[in-house]
Amino acid sequence: MYIPPSFRIEDTAKLTTFMNAYSFATLVTSDSGVPFATHLPVRPFCEDDACTMLVSHMARANPQWRHFSRDEEVLAIFTGPHAYISPSWYTSEKAVPTWNYAAVHVYGRPVIMDDHERVVSLLAETVDFYERAFDRPWPNILPAAFRDQLIHDIVAFEIQVTRIEGKFKIGQNRSQDDTDGVYNALSCSPDGNSRALAELMVSEGLR
Repeated sequence: MYIPPSFRIEDTAKLTTFMNAYSFATLVTSDSGVPFATHLPVRPFCEDDACTMLVSHMARANPQWRHFSRDEEVLAIFTGPHAYISPSWYTSEKAVPTWNYAAVHVYGRPVIMDDHERVVSLLAETVDFYERAFDRPWPNILPAAFRDQLIHDIVAFEIQVTRIEGKFKIGQNRSQDDTDGVYNALSCSPDGNSRALAELMVSEGLR
């Protein structure tokens, strides 16, 4: 990913928080030189202040898992808030439209999980992660035979992380007056993505 220095994010905790917040990722592989993509919930796991692994699963009927090879990296793309930026929001006279956004690219080598109990544990943890925000979380209690049949129909896998690229393009290259104008416009927008981008500007110290 092309990342000018002012937009580069390297803080592991910040990247992990971002990936958890925007965990519906795009997994990209190559099949004989042809790109193939699947949209999946993907969770990061970290050790010693470093993101070392992603975990996910897909339908067994999806051919993408057959592309997995320990010799070739795959790419998981986490996309955050984004919005069109109008030059009318700037105080600078010479300006053009742009698009501000946040994204994290994670590269790694995939490994299919063969251990049944580990897959059961992974799925339970995934459900708990997404259910915990609800007032009445689904208890995830299923008959074992039914659960095992569902597990048979999926392929669970981990991606051993080799490198991470984080990019928050949110106006760090603009003057404070221009940044203020962008924030004011985004924060008042009826679009949820725009407001989320304004919140990111605040958390990154641009306001």
